[in-house]
Amino acid sequence: MIEFALALPVLITFIWGIFQIGLLFQAQAGMQHALGQAARYATLYPTPTDDSIREKVAGHKFGTGNGTLEPLGIVDDTSGGTGTRYKTLSLTYHQPLDFLFFQAPYVTLTQSKRVYLAS
Repeated sequence: MIEFALALPVLITFIWGIFQIGLLFQAQAGMQHALGQAARYATLYPTPTDDSIREKVAGHKFGTGNGTLEPLGIVDDTSGGTGTRYKTLSLTYHQPLDFLFFQAPYVTLTQSKRVYLAS
């Protein structure tokens, strides 16, 4: 019983930690999906507005309820001398890790995609 009493909190913490890491993987997948949908939407002609691209991200994100998802960052640019236009879409997500007996630091996930626009 004494060995069980000593080992049980450690075992529960490990199992809970695996669950917390699973939540991070779910948030990563949700960010990737939302960013992919926004990138596909941004390639349409005529080019959608930045606000409508942000709405597309908001409508397709999942798994980000445990942390803070920053608004979609959109940077318009053109490539050097070729005149190729593109947008860089980036998402950042912050999630605290809770291991029942102690609070771990925040984890930050960041993803970005470059979308080339029709001229």
